[in-house]
Amino acid sequence: MGNCTFCDILAGKLPASTVYQDEICSVFMDIRPVNSGHVLVIPKQHAASLAEMDENTGGHLFAIGQRVTAALRRSGIRCEGINFFLADGEPAGQEVFHVHLHIFPRYEGDGFGLRFGPHYYKRPSRAELDAVAEKIRLTLV
Repeated sequence: MGNCTFCDILAGKLPASTVYQDEICSVFMDIRPVNSGHVLVIPKQHAASLAEMDENTGGHLFAIGQRVTAALRRSGIRCEGINFFLADGEPAGQEVFHVHLHIFPRYEGDGFGLRFGPHYYKRPSRAELDAVAEKIRLTLV
C-alpha cells in the first residue's frame, strides 16, 4: 500500500489506542478528536475509497459503528448525540486514503458544526431532482 498510515497501524508499525478489532475491521481512537471518545472504524483490507471496498465490509463497518455508538452512550463520556462521518475523496475532506468511518460524540456547545454552501437553501425543482435521480439510477450497479 506504499505509505498508508492506517495499514502501518494495522501492521503494528505505528501505535494506536484500540477499542475493538475482529477479522474484518479495527476501531481505535482518533489522534485529532472532535470530542473525547472520537474513534475511527477501518477495514483491515486496504481500500483507498468506498468504491474499492466490498459491500459486506462496508456493512460490517456500519454494524460495528452501531455497537460503538451504544458503548459511547453507556461509557460516561459526554455524549448527547453522535455523528458518523466518512469522507470519500480529497474534495470531501479525506486526508488518509484508507476508508475510515469517524464516530464522535456530540453535545450542546461543543463547537463542531457543518457549513452549508450558498446553494443549500435554494430548493431544486422536482424536475431537477428527477433528472439527477435518473442519472444515478442509470449507473447504479
